[in-house]
Amino acid sequence: MRNRILLLEDDISLVDGLKYSLNRNGFDVELVRTVEEAMSHLPEIGAYDLLILDVTLPDGTGFEVCEKVRKQGKQIPIIFLTASDEEVNVIRGLDSGGDDYVTKPFKLGELCSRIRALLRRTGISNQNNNTVIEYGDVSIDLLGSRVLLRGKTLDLTSAEYRLICLLVRNVNRVTTRNSILNELWDSTGDFVDDNTLSVYVRRLREKIEVDPSHPEHLITVRGFGYQWNEVSV
Repeated sequence: MRNRILLLEDDISLVDGLKYSLNRNGFDVELVRTVEEAMSHLPEIGAYDLLILDVTLPDGTGFEVCEKVRKQGKQIPIIFLTASDEEVNVIRGLDSGGDDYVTKPFKLGELCSRIRALLRRTGISNQNNNTVIEYGDVSIDLLGSRVLLRGKTLDLTSAEYRLICLLVRNVNRVTTRNSILNELWDSTGDFVDDNTLSVYVRRLREKIEVDPSHPEHLITVRGFGYQWNEVSV
């Protein structure tokens, strides 16, 4: 069964080649060219397996669409297409609930690899979502895809959720930056840089730590990576 993708892109010079390449790689693609048109698909958004959203559109941004989807509680994988890799755009995309971003111009093979990686991770999480992980004052409900800290549900993006799951599963052990990147993205070279991971870690600390500048849970092990410390209630 072919995966369905909703593509929000208004660049005519890019659209035809992108649709052709995605179709050749086994994806069914539905194209929308405006934020308004994308919003009209929200009632049936669950029918799609992945969203590809251009950031800059004539009537708004892809961030707006992403935020609406996440407010519906949908954890559909979302990739942003951006003409700029400036950190402010990366942060805005991740904060709005995006899973990944690709900077134009990009190679179609790179985009397809990112798509497969996201779909594979989604499939894996859907197969293993029948348990609860509890360590100290943190509880992860895999069935509901939610994290509770001292009994209160955290408002996490899907990327932050995956990161905390990985770290908590390796509680009290150092998880290297490379292994995190390989686990959360695809081990396909340099498609994701360290800056993106640093953004995830910083945002996650702001949500889980009493004092983010002096973290108790998410510890940096300089030169290696990160470690999740079990902190009792």
